[in-house]
Formats: sequence, C-alpha cells, structure tokens
Amino acid sequence: MKVQLLFLLFIVFQAVPYAQEKDTTFTLSGVEITATRKTSSPFNEPSAISIVNSKDFSKGKGYGLDEALSLVPGVFAQSRYGNQDVRLTIRGFGARGAGERSNSGTSRGIRVLVDGFPETEPDGRTSFDNIDLSMMNRIEVVRSNSSALWGNAAGGLVSISSNSAFDRPFVTLQSYAGGFGFQKNTLQLGTTLGTGKFFLDVSNTNSDGWRDHSSSTQSMVNTGIVAPLGEKTRLGVFLVGTANLFHIPGPLSKSQYDANPSQAQADTSYYKPTYVQRDERRYNRLGRLGVSVTHSINDANDIAATAYVNPKYVQRSERNTFRDFNRYHVGGSLVYKNVMQVKEDTKATTSVGVDEAYQDGAILFYQLKNGQRDSILVDNKREGANSFGAFIQEEVALSDQLILSVGARYDNITYYAENFVTPAALSDQKSFTKVTPKAGIVYRFTPTHSVYVSLGGGVEVPAGNETDPAQGQPNSRSINPLLEPIVATTVEIGTKQFMPVASSIARNISYDAALYLISTTNDIVPYQNGRFYLAAGETRRIGVEVGAATQLEHGFSMIAAVTLSSNKYVNYTIDSVYTARPINPLLSGKTLSYKDNDVVGIPGYLVNIRLRNDIPFVEGLYAEVSSQSVGSYYADDANALKVPSYTIFNATVGYATALKIVDNLGVKAFATFNNVADKKYFSSAYINPDFGRVGATSKQAIYIEPGLPQYIVASLGLQYDF
Repeated sequence: MKVQLLFLLFIVFQAVPYAQEKDTTFTLSGVEITATRKTSSPFNEPSAISIVNSKDFSKGKGYGLDEALSLVPGVFAQSRYGNQDVRLTIRGFGARGAGERSNSGTSRGIRVLVDGFPETEPDGRTSFDNIDLSMMNRIEVVRSNSSALWGNAAGGLVSISSNSAFDRPFVTLQSYAGGFGFQKNTLQLGTTLGTGKFFLDVSNTNSDGWRDHSSSTQSMVNTGIVAPLGEKTRLGVFLVGTANLFHIPGPLSKSQYDANPSQAQADTSYYKPTYVQRDERRYNRLGRLGVSVTHSINDANDIAATAYVNPKYVQRSERNTFRDFNRYHVGGSLVYKNVMQVKEDTKATTSVGVDEAYQDGAILFYQLKNGQRDSILVDNKREGANSFGAFIQEEVALSDQLILSVGARYDNITYYAENFVTPAALSDQKSFTKVTPKAGIVYRFTPTHSVYVSLGGGVEVPAGNETDPAQGQPNSRSINPLLEPIVATTVEIGTKQFMPVASSIARNISYDAALYLISTTNDIVPYQNGRFYLAAGETRRIGVEVGAATQLEHGFSMIAAVTLSSNKYVNYTIDSVYTARPINPLLSGKTLSYKDNDVVGIPGYLVNIRLRNDIPFVEGLYAEVSSQSVGSYYADDANALKVPSYTIFNATVGYATALKIVDNLGVKAFATFNNVADKKYFSSAYINPDFGRVGATSKQAIYIEPGLPQYIVASLGLQYDF
C-alpha cells in the first residue's frame, strides 16, 4: 500500500505547477553542472540534481553544511552540536554515521568534493574540516547513486566550489556574532591576474557551544588561482589549510535530556570517566594543495587531470586513550572525453577515466591522564587504504530530445593494518572489489523540460574503523573477515522543468521530482556505539522527492523541498549476543529477526519551506521565514528507541547586495533568528547505542543529541568593489 501511495504522490506532484526564483536553489535553467564528470545541462542527465548558490547559504554562521542543504529534497543534514560536525544522509546513505567511535566529525556513504578534490578519504569517511560556507560560491548535489562515476561511498555526491566566480575585483571584511558565544571574522578578496583570477579567503570562528563541553574553534585559509594557459588549456591551483578543535559533549539518556538537555554526558555508572573528565575532543590540523588542468585537444577531444597532496595531523581524546594520527592523503584523476557526430542528428559522447587515492600513516595510542596525553605509549599502529577506480560512460543523443547513456566502473579498495606493539599476528590486509553499472534514458519535451528513467548500481566498502572484529570473533586479525561491500541497486524515474510565466501572479515555474527504489545487500550498522559493525542483510528504501520554488510578483518568492520515504529491513537475522547483552545475557547464542522493521536513522518525511520577500521600495532589503519538519525515526534495529518528529521555524532580515555608502563601498548585513519557538527536539541520535548498565530499559539508553534552542546570528561587513 505504501508503494502505491508514494507513486500516486509522485504523479500528483508532477501535475501541480511550481514556481521558482531564478538563480537560486533548484534553478536548472541556463546553468551547467560538472558533478557528472562532464560539463552539461541538468536536463540532459538521468539523475536527480540540485544546485545551491551562495545567496541561499550566506545568511547563517557558515559553520556546517546543514545550513546549505536544508532545502535540497532527499537530504537530511543536521548539526549535532552547532558546529561543522554534521550528520549527512542522502536517501538513507550515510545514516549510520552518527555514533561514538570515530564518527564524531565524520560522515559515511556520501562523497564530498571541494573544487574537484575529494574531502572523502579512500575508505569512504568524510570530515568537514576544510569546509567553511562563507568561502564557498556554489554547491551541486547529485542525489542519485553516483558510484558508477565516482566509486566507493557515492550514495550521493556533494560538489562544492570556492569563491572564484566573481565578476570584478573586490575585498570584503565581515564579522558575525550570535548566541552561545559564537564569533566569526572573515576576510575575502578576489582580483584578476592578467586573464586569470586569484582569490583569498581567511576565517576564524569560535563558539562556546550551547551544551556543556561543546566549544569549538576553527581557523582556515583558502586560496587559489584559476587561469587560462593559452587558448585551449586552463589551470587551477588551490591551497587550503585548517586548524579545527571541537569538544564533544556526548549523548544523553531520556531522563538526562528531560532534566537538562544542555548538560554533557555524565552517566558515571557506565562511562568512566565521563566525556568531560576525559576532555573528549578532536583537534584536526590539515591542508591540501591541489592542481587541476583541462585541455581541449581539438573540437572533439578533451582531457582533464587533477593531482593533490593532503597532509593531516589529528589528535583525539577518546575511549580513555589519547591518540596521535599522522597521515598523508595523495591522489589524482585523469578523464578523457570524445564527442563524435555519428549522423546529422546523432551525437555520441564517450568519457573514460581513472581515479587513484592513497592514505597511510601511524597512530600512536597513549594513556589518558586528566584528559591529557600521558607519556606511556599503549599501542603503535599503521592504517593504510588505497582506492583505485576506472570508469567508462557512453552517452548517445539520438536527437535533440532523446538521450541514452550507459556506463560502468571498476573499483578496488585495499586496507592495510599493522601492529607494532601488540602481536604482529594482528597485522592484516583486505581488498574489496566491485564492478558497478548504470544506464539511463532522458527525453526532453523542450530544452527546459525533461523526464528520465535510470537503473544504477552502488558500492560502499566498510570504512576503516568499521572493520574491527565483531564481538565474539577470535581476536586473531585486525580486519573483520565477515564484512563485504555494501551493494545497492537503484531504480529511479524523475522529471525537471523550468517555465517562464506571463501572469499577474508568478514570473516563472520550476520543479524537480523523483521517485526511487533502492535495494541493498550487506548494508552495515553499528553496535554498541560503533564498537563493531554487522551486515544487516537486505534493506529496501522507497521514496519520492519534490523540490519546488516560485517567484511571485511584488518581490515574493517561495522554495519547498518535500521527501517521503519508506525504509525497511527485508531480511535481517542477528545473533542475540550482539543486541541482548547486557540487558539479558541468557539470550546469548539465540537469534533475533528484524525483518520488516524500519531501517535505523532515516526519517519517514522531510518538509522544508522558505518564504521570502525582496522589499520592493528598499533596494536589496529582504525578509525571510522558513520551517523545517523532520519525521520520526528509530535509533535501533529493534525499533525500541524512537526519535520524535519535530518542526522548527527561522526568520531572517538582511540586505541581498551590499548597501552602497559611497561609489564603490557598501555595507553587508543580516540577522537570523533560529528556532523562533524555542522548540525542544533531538537533532541527532546514536545508532544502536549502549544501554549503560545491566538491566537497563530503553528509557536509559544513551543515544540522544539535543537540538539547538532559540538563538540569533547577526553579521555586519564592508565590501569594496574595484
């Protein structure tokens, strides 16, 4: 019945006209995308694609991706503590990336790029240290499974571009202030160097955090040069460096949440010492130098290459140890494209490419003393991962209206683990390989109205920390021998349309709708806050997404994103030793079936709406109100821990463009009032959490990450245009 209902809703949304503000979220008319590994129109692609421009995420702290992606259908992006530590899920991919063990500050299952270089590591983990939204110009989100092009952890793709697309030289100084000790200062400048462009962005962000032990500070520099080298070659050189320190308050039980949601985790009956006592934190210092070159060989042949080096020094206080990570991440890509005119009305485009990424380094484990690193070395390990992929894609335009595409990718991901203190027998190596196909058909009724059908595969290997041996396995190896790649199959139909409208009410109409069915095998979920991971058998996710917007007369506009989904375990049997202890050790050795239970961590619905008015009688002045509604979901496979639904409201007033003081000098300003009604809600939840003590009930499970209460963010800046 739910399948029929979702299909009916998809058809209904198709029939209803939606209007849209030009050059904002969901605008697909007259733009080109590159997240599909070639420059093309979104209307030619058999994928669900959203584009978010800077004006849609420049009215907040600029701290976390949740501020930019809230109005993208199919995306569930929630800030866990009010900083860059964001839980990011696209169509259910990435839902398990919310827990204790190495999950703080990272995401799973989603591939993230900045200026074409991967933030995602070879094992599929992504940290957001190098992302400051105030430095970014545009975000492309491919919601369809992208493994056939991008490989491992491409359940969705988020491609972010730095602020290099300015029209004329400028310099901007801007300060932000807000609730809970939030302060941020930025310097941005852009200038021309001959026919090229140079940009420099510097920011420093500090926050006390609204919960105890949740303060954070981030300093970041992002700079680059984009310039032509002759008529047929274009060079980009990008350099980013970050120092990012954030403290982790930990999850709460229901009784702790009810008593005081701002407290840090303090269940001393289980966590000894507590998050505060061990000063649980991440201090990440990393940088990246990346070079990209595109060259047009002739009218029919192009080549593009990237190379990067990404050194990392990461320190963590976690799980009663202090850890030093020294890592280097290097890699690159090479893509060749050929366009052939087969007949007068038939054109074939062939893309062939390879990707290589390698990360390696040492981890030193020390005893923890009063939250600090002690001098006693506990363990010394090496963790390495290599990811190699090769793909081919063929696109045939049989006419101006009909486009067929097929493609496939081969991936080989290998993990290396060495132990230098504990027994050498624990050293291990394991490879995951997979071929991932995809095919699609696009029919264009007009240049700005298309429908598509696609069938695609997806692959995601367990991330490095997820390969630890499961409870009860012989501790003879470092890598869990039971885990295999997560394999997904996605069937999708969708449509996109942009229509100018000549009426007394609306100026243009646009919508983006998709209906999908995703079947997965070997989907893995964490147990005991990520101490080990198990394969969850088979899952099925069915959903419908609609993104829409409208620009009305008198300066009014509206954007909406609606997602409805049903997410179930189709086949999932588990030994009760992994779920029953410590609640009932007598069940050890028996099995439990979670068939037909809801998949953890995925809300049944997401509804986001924004209404805006660009004040007609004051140039640049605007006011906005928005709402975000999140459906309930379960935090455990047994479906005993339910995360309640919630709705929050926000309001903003500001200037869309700099208010001129003199000829070239202007003032930029805004004020945003978040969670206007001061709603109390769960912003995130640990998946399959610890229950804290023997005999504990579901009310005592430690899994709740409370959402931010009411707060204000305001900004004032000066911009000089040369």
